[in-house]
Amino acid sequence: MTDVADNAETERFEISVDGTVAGFVKYRLPRPGRIVFVHTEIDPAYEGKGLGSKLARAVLDSARERGLEVVPMCPFIKGYIDRHPEYADLVA
Repeated sequence: MTDVADNAETERFEISVDGTVAGFVKYRLPRPGRIVFVHTEIDPAYEGKGLGSKLARAVLDSARERGLEVVPMCPFIKGYIDRHPEYADLVA
């Protein structure tokens, strides 16, 4: 089972598989109303399982729910938005 959670203490969203952290998206909140996605990483043992896309979708959905503008500095998140234009309206 996979789960995505916001670990606000470390400023990253983490995706877990059966309770083990398999990847994360590091972020910053530079000012109210804006989130900057800085870096995405998936553990090599979990690559090729679609976890990066699931994680990207979850962080972007979270930003939408929280009313945050997105700054996709991370190439993975930027590429995901480019491939999924339904998220383009989030980009600051």
